[in-house]
Amino acid sequence: MDIYKSALDGVVEIVPSRHGDHRGYFSETFRDDWFQANVANFSFVQENQSLSRAPGVLRGLHFQTNPSAQGKLVRCISGSIFDVAVDIRVGSPSFGKWIGVTLTAEKGNQLWVPPGFLHGFCTMEPDCLVAYKVTAYYDRECDKGVSWDDPAIGIVWPDVVDPTQLSPKDTQQPRLADLTTYFTFEGH
Repeated sequence: MDIYKSALDGVVEIVPSRHGDHRGYFSETFRDDWFQANVANFSFVQENQSLSRAPGVLRGLHFQTNPSAQGKLVRCISGSIFDVAVDIRVGSPSFGKWIGVTLTAEKGNQLWVPPGFLHGFCTMEPDCLVAYKVTAYYDRECDKGVSWDDPAIGIVWPDVVDPTQLSPKDTQQPRLADLTTYFTFEGH
């Protein structure tokens, strides 16, 4: 597996190796000992999957607060998505900054989004199937979000994004400036 650090401390792209022949390929998509040694010292407790039928579906920006803060390891099983992480750790040099990575089934790449970051994605084509492992169980009381189009963050979403495809929850998220301090940066 190859690992690529991003401009946001702790957020990394992982590209598993593929071994192919005329039949197709084999790929080890996750290995706990490798992940803990090379990416982060977290264990996963739940795996989620979502299907988005149309291109331009936007899901996010979401996070969970303590005591159920989640790290997410995201991959696209079918199709492609534009996957986004935003740093919301107060005191971080990259607070409010974002990165976006295109995850595709063809490439098999994944994005690790640690606790303390918003996460969201936009589907780039029809019938996108997304799977993500999380480090804490879903907790309705800790489930929070920020508006996907907050100008203070300034995410440059792909032109395909369709705001009419937002969930009711995602049409009513607050701005980053209106958030309580949920995470603080612990510098290295």
